[in-house]
Amino acid sequence: SNLSRVLKRCIVLNFEKCHFMVTEGIVVGHLVSNRGIEVDKAKIDVITSLPNPTSVWEVCSFLGYAGFYRRFIKNFSKLALLLSNLLQKDVEFNFDQPYIEAFQELKSILTSAPILQAPN
Repeated sequence: SNLSRVLKRCIVLNFEKCHFMVTEGIVVGHLVSNRGIEVDKAKIDVITSLPNPTSVWEVCSFLGYAGFYRRFIKNFSKLALLLSNLLQKDVEFNFDQPYIEAFQELKSILTSAPILQAPN
């Protein structure tokens, strides 16, 4: 069994942090189950309620948060490019319609992120 392999290799486990006989669980911010790896729905609910950013710091914060889930989003860097341009030095912060559309598109894609499955 897996537990006997762990014990044989002298790996130390903190049993207060271990969960056995569960079908799914949160691991490093991701929901891991027999279906694969998914975005944690609790964290995505926070994203859906975000208003449009009003400062460079808010754009940076959003991109950092969204970047954590970049593996779930195809062409993430292309989608985030317009917002990333606002972070450049000597660029005036002007959150016009193209930025609003890019922000909303990234939010909607994050809320419908797919399940990642490991190859067989």
